[in-house]
Amino acid sequence: MSPQATFDCDLLVIGGGINGAGIARDAAGRGLRVILCEQHDLASHTSSASTKLIHGGLRYLENYEFGLVRKALREREVLLRSAPHIMGPLRFVMPHWHEQRPAWLIRSGLFLYDHLARRVLLPASESLALAKHPSGRGLQARFGRGFAYSDGWVDDARLVVLCAMAAAERGAQVLTRHRVEHLADCGDGWQAGIRAANGTTLRVRARAAVNAAGPWATRLPDVPLPPGRSLRLVKGSHIVVPRLFAHDYAYLFQQPDERVVFAIPYEHDFTLIGTTDVDYAGDPAKVGIDDAEIQYLCDAVNRFAERRLAPSDVVWHYAGVRPLLDDHAASASATTRDYLLEWQPAAPPLIHVLGGKLTTFRQLAEDVVDRLAPRLGNTVGAWTRQAPLPGGDNLLANGPHVRNVLHFGDWVEQQGQRYPWLPAALLHRYARAYGSRLHTLLAHCEGRADLGDAVLPGLHVRELEYLRRHEWARTADDILWRRSKLGLHLPASATATLQDWLDRNRLEGLT
Repeated sequence: MSPQATFDCDLLVIGGGINGAGIARDAAGRGLRVILCEQHDLASHTSSASTKLIHGGLRYLENYEFGLVRKALREREVLLRSAPHIMGPLRFVMPHWHEQRPAWLIRSGLFLYDHLARRVLLPASESLALAKHPSGRGLQARFGRGFAYSDGWVDDARLVVLCAMAAAERGAQVLTRHRVEHLADCGDGWQAGIRAANGTTLRVRARAAVNAAGPWATRLPDVPLPPGRSLRLVKGSHIVVPRLFAHDYAYLFQQPDERVVFAIPYEHDFTLIGTTDVDYAGDPAKVGIDDAEIQYLCDAVNRFAERRLAPSDVVWHYAGVRPLLDDHAASASATTRDYLLEWQPAAPPLIHVLGGKLTTFRQLAEDVVDRLAPRLGNTVGAWTRQAPLPGGDNLLANGPHVRNVLHFGDWVEQQGQRYPWLPAALLHRYARAYGSRLHTLLAHCEGRADLGDAVLPGLHVRELEYLRRHEWARTADDILWRRSKLGLHLPASATATLQDWLDRNRLEGLT
C-alpha cells in the first residue's frame, strides 16, 4: 500500500489477536472485502500469553457459568479437528486431599464436565489411585487419590497466524505493524487513519468496523465504548522451568486461596506453570511478571510436587493482559471469561468485542459476522465449523470433515518416508508447526543442502524465507517466540544473531 492512499473495504477489523484474526477469516470466507489491522505483530500480546489450552473451563462451573462451559466444550471438539498439527488432547490430573472440596463434589463436577456437550475425541474422567498410576510419580506421597479428565493443548500464537493466513488466502489484506490513529463516522461508513511502523500513513474507508483490540478496546481513538460498558484488565503470568515430571500428564493444582494452577508438559524439555490473576492498570504493552507472582507459582507447585521449585529454577516467564468483560466480580479470578458483542446497529455498523477466551474465538467470530453480514448485503452462511485451518487438512479419517488428532504420529511417520533426508527432530518440529504446509516449506527440496545455511541450530534460511513471505514474520522475536518457541532451546545470544541476519538479508517486497 502506498503512502496517503485511500483503500475501500467492506469490513475493517482492528486488532490482530485471536478474535480479530478469527473475525477476518470468517468474513473473508463469506466474500467480504476485509482489512485486518494490527499495531504490532500478530498475537504479540494477550493471544500469545495464554496457558496454551483448548478447554471448557472446569473451574467456571463453580461460578455456575454452565452456558460458557457448554459453549467452550463444543468449540473444543471443533478446534481439535481444525488444526491437529498445533493442538491435541491432554490428560489432566487433580491430586486430592482431605482439606479440599469433598471427593463426591469433584466427581459430580467432572460428570457434568463430561456431559455438558457431545464428546467424541477425548476420554471421560476417572478416579485414580495415584500410588499405582504413572501420574503419581513426582507427587508427594501424601497424595494417594486423584481424578483425571481431558482437555486440549494449543500453540496459541500459531493459532492466530493460521487464522490470519486463512483470511489472506480468501482475499483479506493483513496489515501488521499498522496502528489505527483515528476512526471517524463518514455517513455511509467509517474512515480510518492508519500509521505504519515505518512512518507511512494510509486511509481506509470501510462500510463496517469491528473493534477487536483486546486490552486496547477501550482506547480506540474517537470511538468510546457505550455508557455502562467496561473492561476489567487482568494480568496473567506464567513461568517455565526444566521438566518436572517424567510423564506426559498435566496437573490442575487446587490452591488454598481457591484458585487453580496448571502444570503442563511444554516443548518436551520443560514444564509450563500458570496462571496468576492480578488486576492491572498499566500499559498492556509493558506488562510483566513480578517477583511475588513467580514466588506464588513456585509455592503453588511446591504444595504438590516432590521436587521443590525456587525462583532460580525459572528459565523463562511471560505475562499478558486479559481484557475481561467487567461483571463486577469480587475477584479477578471470578470475573467471567464469556464475551459480549456491543452492537451499534445505526449506520455505519460497528461492533465492540468485549471479553472472551481463546477456546471460543471461532464462535465469537461467527457471531460477529452473522450480525454484520445482513447489513452489508451478504447472504453467505457460516462456514468455519467444518473448515480446517492452513495445514490442518492433513489427517483425514472417517470422511472429509473429521481430522483425527489421535493419528498425528502416524501422519508424521508418513512424512518421514517422504523426506527421509530430514532429521527426525526437524521433521517433527516442521510437522507440528506447519502441518501439511510443510510441503510448501520443502517444495523442490531434495536434501538438507536445499534448506540453506543454518542461521541458528535447527533454523535454516528456507524456513526463515517461508516465515517472512507467508506468516508476516519480521523480527527475531516474531520467529523465536511467536512463530516458534525456539528461543527456549537456544542460547540467549540467538536473538541478536538472528536479528542481525534479518537486517542484512531483507526480502524484496516486504516492509
